[in-house]
Amino acid sequence: MENIIEVSSLAKVFANQTALESVDFHVKKGEIFGFLGPSGSGKTTTIKILTGQLTPTSGTANVFGESVSQLKKSEYRKRFGVLTDNSGLYGRLTIYDNLKLYCNLYDVPYTKIDEVLSTVNLKQEKSKKVSSLSKGMAQRVTLARALLHEPELLFLDEPTSALDPMNSLHIHEGLRALNEKGTTIFLTTHDMYEAETLCDRIAFLNKGKIQLLDTPGRLKKSYSDSTITVELLNEEKVILPAGSEGAAQLFEYMNTNRVVTIHSNEPTLGDIFVQVTGRKLT
Repeated sequence: MENIIEVSSLAKVFANQTALESVDFHVKKGEIFGFLGPSGSGKTTTIKILTGQLTPTSGTANVFGESVSQLKKSEYRKRFGVLTDNSGLYGRLTIYDNLKLYCNLYDVPYTKIDEVLSTVNLKQEKSKKVSSLSKGMAQRVTLARALLHEPELLFLDEPTSALDPMNSLHIHEGLRALNEKGTTIFLTTHDMYEAETLCDRIAFLNKGKIQLLDTPGRLKKSYSDSTITVELLNEEKVILPAGSEGAAQLFEYMNTNRVVTIHSNEPTLGDIFVQVTGRKLT
């Protein structure tokens, strides 16, 4: 599968502070790639480099097969979308009028506005002025703006950080639908559930270095102790080992109709991150 992003030995130093150090990864065309790490780990710096906003200190970063230095050209700007903390919205204008401006910029018909507002659950509020919106609502407007031109590549920096669970779920459904249409998504997040639900592969970034990179499923399996927890009718919970001994005990419980639930004891992605880095995703 073709790579839409390729990064090799990437480093970024601000004054005497190293933000990124020897970072290597690629993102396949059509996948949702998660870039996970705590605040200050280098996630936003990476996005700014990949979108041509920052110049790397060393190493290479290519997007669409070209150096990121080329992304400032108009023919590339229309091929990707970005959602970061910097909203760039016009407070005196309504949500709808803000999006009309970007329709004009990207040669997108105004009929697309209602579609993207439905994706972010804001269609009924399109006449509200941006200055009156909560932080979460403004964040959804910036996401709608990033979706307007259905970019080939979408960079999302903590897209649901200010949203409640219901709206987060709505956004997740919209992002899956966009991905199914062919958009590649580069997602940074603190939310382990979001990463596991959406991402094909994830990278753990800590102190400017990638510690792990794999699919969520393989990461969880590789750090699993292979035990299972069985809840019995008397609310007793029993941890059984893998192998014939555990299987025999489980068969006995099932044969006597005592089993209520069975769960594998795979660690969460958050557990794995703490185990590998010694830090929490906060």
